[in-house]
Amino acid sequence: MTKSILLILAGAAFAFVSCQKKASDTADVAQTDSTAAPVETQKANSDYKPAFPGQTRIGGVKSATAYEGKVLTSDLKNPWGITTLPDGRLIITEKAGTMRIATTAGVLSAPITGIPAVNSEGQGGLLGIRVDPDFEKNRMVYWVFSETRPDGNLTSVAKGKLSADEKKIEGATVIYRATPAFASNLHYGGRILFDKNADLVISTGERSDTITRPQAQHLNSSLGKVIRITKDGKPVAGNPFEGKAGAKPELYSYGHRNVQGLAFHPVTGDLWEVEFGPRGGDELNRIEAGKNYGWPTITYGIEYSGKKIGDSIQVKEGMEQPVYYWDPVVSPSGITFYSSDSIPEWKNNLFIGGLSSMHIARLVIENNKVIGEERLLSGEGQRFRDITEGKDGALYAVTDQGRLYRVYKK
Repeated sequence: MTKSILLILAGAAFAFVSCQKKASDTADVAQTDSTAAPVETQKANSDYKPAFPGQTRIGGVKSATAYEGKVLTSDLKNPWGITTLPDGRLIITEKAGTMRIATTAGVLSAPITGIPAVNSEGQGGLLGIRVDPDFEKNRMVYWVFSETRPDGNLTSVAKGKLSADEKKIEGATVIYRATPAFASNLHYGGRILFDKNADLVISTGERSDTITRPQAQHLNSSLGKVIRITKDGKPVAGNPFEGKAGAKPELYSYGHRNVQGLAFHPVTGDLWEVEFGPRGGDELNRIEAGKNYGWPTITYGIEYSGKKIGDSIQVKEGMEQPVYYWDPVVSPSGITFYSSDSIPEWKNNLFIGGLSSMHIARLVIENNKVIGEERLLSGEGQRFRDITEGKDGALYAVTDQGRLYRVYKK
């Protein structure tokens, strides 16, 4: 065994390295010294300042546990959503409108039929997916998709029963449509979760156009929102805007741009989300009922043209600050909290699929603040679209290029 080398970083951060140390011998202790250099080294797009220390470019961390990212298959076609089945297999959506079941060895089923037509142009298609908490009894599947209607396109939610032979969805029914429709193929949002009460939490986008962008602030619109509905598509009793004149009762939070990541914290039960900023200003938010998350009034991003957005402000009374933001963007898509004991230092960390950044971001979060950031699989050259934790304690991620990865302890 080679000698261990003691490195002194910035006079404070220490790392103990042994190049031949076995994975089973590595310490399962998170390296979370925020004095380490941030993982982001590129120049920011704007000169905006964070509202509080640690809101962006937190110190980098490095997993002490040896892990591996293995490609299980490269035969998916533009996968978008992934979730686990009770038996440990995975069910995956493909953007053009198909679902596939994958084993944890990467064996893919034939495309599942019986799914309503999707509009797969632009950022649309068959999007997020979850199975009913009682799937073993009712075999129900729920998904989000972009749907063409007479007055435009919109984000829709559907459900159906997976047949016993797993070849088709039976009785597919659209249970919710995020109105108004608009003639755009951008910013559909599209994630879906079940909460602890077996109600559905859905994310939408504000459809990108400057005409629809202000609707993220309007309570009579479903655009740019986090939405909470029952399995029949009805507003959940007790939603924050229930009974409020001029407000949609299904709304849970508002002021969002394009939410493509939703996850519940495994300990606190809090709902977290990530959303795309424009040029800079990707956000991580902890969602609270009825709160306004600011878009497009406040933002840490600028227009793609380089111009300022609105009044070019980042803080305003009555609007929530992101827990964390990125500039330049990572283009955050699907997210999951890690709850397994397989890699203890990852426990309760948040993992984020990065599209333009082409890596999986690992965020160490304590007391609702990010205290460390790491980039995983950054050498793979893949746009990571969604990620989930498997029944076996591994992470499973899909990429726009068609890969399914298993990320696990060596």
